[in-house]
Amino acid sequence: MKYEILASTKIGYKLPVEEARKFSGKEAGICYMPDTIETLFSEEDEKSIKRADRTEKSGHHSVFGHPSYNLSLEGIPKIIAMILNNEKAYNTSEKSARYTKMQASKEESELYEKWINIYKEQIEKQYPDMKEKQIEKLAMENARYLISVFTPATSMGHTIDFRQLNYILHWFKNYINNEDENEFSKQLKPYLTEFREMLKEYEQELLDDGKGRKLSLFAEFERKEEWGENYCCNYMATFAEVAQAQRHRTLSYEITIPKPEEATFFVPFIIRNTNLEKEWIKDIKSLAKKYPQGMIVKVNERGTVENFILKCKERLCGCAQLEIAINTKQILDRYLENTKGKNERVYNYLLTYSKGARCTFPDFKCTAPCIWGPKKAFDRMV
Repeated sequence: MKYEILASTKIGYKLPVEEARKFSGKEAGICYMPDTIETLFSEEDEKSIKRADRTEKSGHHSVFGHPSYNLSLEGIPKIIAMILNNEKAYNTSEKSARYTKMQASKEESELYEKWINIYKEQIEKQYPDMKEKQIEKLAMENARYLISVFTPATSMGHTIDFRQLNYILHWFKNYINNEDENEFSKQLKPYLTEFREMLKEYEQELLDDGKGRKLSLFAEFERKEEWGENYCCNYMATFAEVAQAQRHRTLSYEITIPKPEEATFFVPFIIRNTNLEKEWIKDIKSLAKKYPQGMIVKVNERGTVENFILKCKERLCGCAQLEIAINTKQILDRYLENTKGKNERVYNYLLTYSKGARCTFPDFKCTAPCIWGPKKAFDRMV
């Protein structure tokens, strides 16, 4: 066995489309290669490009997945990041609203700053021994529920292959042309149009999905729940939680977004059942037409039992966002309830991970202990 690096990411280098096509044509030649890799990759460029053209027309697009682009996306809305991240074929590094202050419209910013200060006070009262830096982080984490998913405040590095980039550009076009007009789509379409315009030089007319797929984030119908070796479940969560959950690319997520006038909103645990709860609801409701990250959407989650446990190994933790930690625990409890006496293997497998936070798992070793420990991981208020 041997290996050779055929190509690498190079900082500052912008791969021309013709080079991406040429490289794809050479990769296509491997499938029916009569000679060696060295001979194939030293062939005339014209031959490689002709092979790429034939392969593209035939609909065998996988070879166009070899060349990739490292995109730097500045000032994009959270919802665009969520749409891109839901398609799975990518690597991403995204500015965190949990750890950094968000820049938003005047209306949002005023409420955001107001509630950061409120949450700081409440966290200090509840946890007087907590370090100031941790309090600041948790205050921002809860205040960011006010920030709209359309606020162009996110920055991300996004690596995507040439084929997937084209598929996304075509799916964006399909949404723009065919999605019904509503409060949400009217705000989303201009951003999709802008994204397509930004990257139009890379769009290839024939490099289309061709299988009738659409943007996977938006549900088209309600799915029936199932619990077994594979599972399918429905629950309510915020945009913010869904964005966290999408990082588990082995699982599939769809959301149904309510009309602003019918929407409900998440109330952070630290202010629940206090005199601040009504004030919070009033403030976040005033932003309903902006679709704040704290708006509750209906989520469908699907995957295998093993991949669900991989999610548990990330989210059943005192360091995880509290909303997703508790929601993941609730799904685990429902999974156990629906397999007990019905699927012995799955039930016993899940039971191994039902004793508490991930630091109690028999096959997980925590390398970054938190301040909560296994007992308080789900009893905390922040």
